[in-house]
Amino acid sequence: MKKGSSRLRKLLSPLIAGCLVLIIASSIQAQDHSQHGQTAAKIDKAKPAAAQPKQPVVESPRDIPQVEISTEQQKRIGVKTVKADLLPMKKIIRTVGRVEADESRQATVNAKIEGWIEKLYVNTTGGYLKKGAKLAEIYSPELVATQQEFLTALKWTKETAAGPTDGNKTAASDLNKMMARDAAATLSAARQRLLLWDISASQIKHIEETGQPVRTLTLYAPVAGYVTQKMVVAGMRIMPGEKMFDIVDLSSLWVIADIYEHELPLIKVGNQAVVTLAYLPGVELTSQIDYIYPSLSAETRTVKIRLKLANRGYQLKPQMFGNVEIKINLGRKLVIPESAVMDTGKAMVAYVDLGNGSFEPREIKTGIRTDGYVEVLRGLKSGERVVASANFLVDSEAQLKGIKPLSNPK
Repeated sequence: MKKGSSRLRKLLSPLIAGCLVLIIASSIQAQDHSQHGQTAAKIDKAKPAAAQPKQPVVESPRDIPQVEISTEQQKRIGVKTVKADLLPMKKIIRTVGRVEADESRQATVNAKIEGWIEKLYVNTTGGYLKKGAKLAEIYSPELVATQQEFLTALKWTKETAAGPTDGNKTAASDLNKMMARDAAATLSAARQRLLLWDISASQIKHIEETGQPVRTLTLYAPVAGYVTQKMVVAGMRIMPGEKMFDIVDLSSLWVIADIYEHELPLIKVGNQAVVTLAYLPGVELTSQIDYIYPSLSAETRTVKIRLKLANRGYQLKPQMFGNVEIKINLGRKLVIPESAVMDTGKAMVAYVDLGNGSFEPREIKTGIRTDGYVEVLRGLKSGERVVASANFLVDSEAQLKGIKPLSNPK
């Protein structure tokens, strides 16, 4: 055994020595190369900047976030795309309106003198009156006294107009002219007082012709219409300023409707509207916005608008309710379906089809919504296709991959 081990040791010793030589040589060579590299680097640094070659600067393109979904996966989850296009938009605002009397066609009859109602021609509320119809006859002692004053002034005027009868005409002429002026002024004042008390010119002429005062004052309807309020009865004493009758002409009516605050920018005077009532099924009454009220209701956040309706046959009654539709033409707008827009809480996002199974999440700015479409103000171009069905699955895939839409799109 000792002879065999010594023989094996003699055979391995040259091999081990050769390996050690190779290792030492390789380490020395590597050290030489590293020192050469350091030296070359020092030489390059020592060179002036103009001598060193310039490297071209390559700008990296902007990374567009994309979601990759194969065609088979799109069919499986039901992805459908539509094209953003310029289409005519129409907005229909639906609200409820209330029929009311036209305020410009209302009249009130008040007492202008103290007295008593001796005769009443209007006995019930709701009756129809023609313009100039008799309402009531009022007895007033003050009215009778004013008529007596008017007749006296009239007689005095006639006497002064006849001229003086004595011989001294020159002296009497000046006095007669002065009395004539006073008589004419008194007559004019009495006549004016009677006119202010609603004594008509024809009645005053009758008083002049007969020379007798009228016992009662007759009141006439100032407008044609229905008596909506009767505040007096026969024999009642009335005082100046007291209301006696309210008369309303119902041949033309108003419809007052409420418009929400966010719809107000679309409303303009002159917009066409259609009014329908349950009282007249199947009948559409066309009108237009006549006035927009200046105040906003704090409770309902609405603004009132006014429509005018012709009441043919007096079928419409005040305080009726009806449905109002206002059709507004908005012109051609860039639109996409509402289903193509996702509200993230911070922005509106649409997924644009880039082709070859790639979809780009893009932030957009939206406008008016109507008839299942939404106006795109910014972020899309006409002709681009967006995901309109199963976009929530596409968005889930983007969320899993951490892909976010581009902000501030052009």
